[in-house]
Amino acid sequence: MSAISVLAEHRRGELRDVTFEMLVRGRELAEKRGAALIAILLGHQVDNFAQRLSEYADRVILVDHPDLIHFNPEIYRKVLTSLTKNGRPVLVLIGHTAFGVDVAPGLSVDLNLALVTDCVDIRFEGDQLIAVRQMYGGKLNAEVSFAEGEGLATIRPGSCAVRPLGLHGEIVKADYPAGEPPRREFVHYIEAPPGEVDITQADVIVAVGRGLKEKANLSIVEELASSLGGVLACSRPIVDAGWLPKDRQVGSSGKTVKPKLYIAVGISGAFQHVTGMKGSDTIIAINKDPNAPVFNEADYGIVEDLFKVVPVLKGKIVELRSS
Repeated sequence: MSAISVLAEHRRGELRDVTFEMLVRGRELAEKRGAALIAILLGHQVDNFAQRLSEYADRVILVDHPDLIHFNPEIYRKVLTSLTKNGRPVLVLIGHTAFGVDVAPGLSVDLNLALVTDCVDIRFEGDQLIAVRQMYGGKLNAEVSFAEGEGLATIRPGSCAVRPLGLHGEIVKADYPAGEPPRREFVHYIEAPPGEVDITQADVIVAVGRGLKEKANLSIVEELASSLGGVLACSRPIVDAGWLPKDRQVGSSGKTVKPKLYIAVGISGAFQHVTGMKGSDTIIAINKDPNAPVFNEADYGIVEDLFKVVPVLKGKIVELRSS
């Protein structure tokens, strides 16, 4: 049976969300293709990760070795190439992250598989494998076909919703291949200074755009976010104006978010912004322009001046919570 493989990404004791996004997408592809879905986990003393991944894959291949405590693209390439010696998968999925883009190009050469990067979608049409990636800053979606019907793709985080699959895949331990020591070595991990809030982890986000008009008006939207137990985010013009820090920006040049509730206040909905928030469970848009593109993405839309809607909405929420 052919196989679709997903490389699990983990860092500092946590499996990354993009891993489960790829497994959900991989399950859809595997069912379409009649293939097995395999999660590949490289690390040391990560049996707990393997158990969790088994709920999303038919099989988890675990390679456990002290050399794999920290990510090293050279070592990953060596191990992944070794795992394919008995037959390479029809498709390999890797996250389009700093981790993934470091290992994917070299691995595609080692496996002689075509590589398509930063995919927002991927599907089979018969035996033909089609990837969708954005070009020109998100203005255009390009469909790219793999000539041989197989390949390697890096998947953009946030491009697929995660849902439980309820599988009970087997966990298979594979040997760590011997070989020359790598030329690169892990020295230490440097974490970027954290912002005041991490909008990527928020369940509720209220985002504001240029419709706010001036910085002094931020308080009314911040109060709405607070009443919902959410956080305040923004589109790029707000950051460019210096009203909010860069770590609050949602979009292709900011952060990708997937909250349970996303409220866009005074945001027109340029494609750059939509790219970063369209994976939200529920989207509510407030804009006085009925033709604003954001309404194309919204589950609910309010066509009205935000300065009339936001205070009333906040008041109702506070009233309901107090009762």
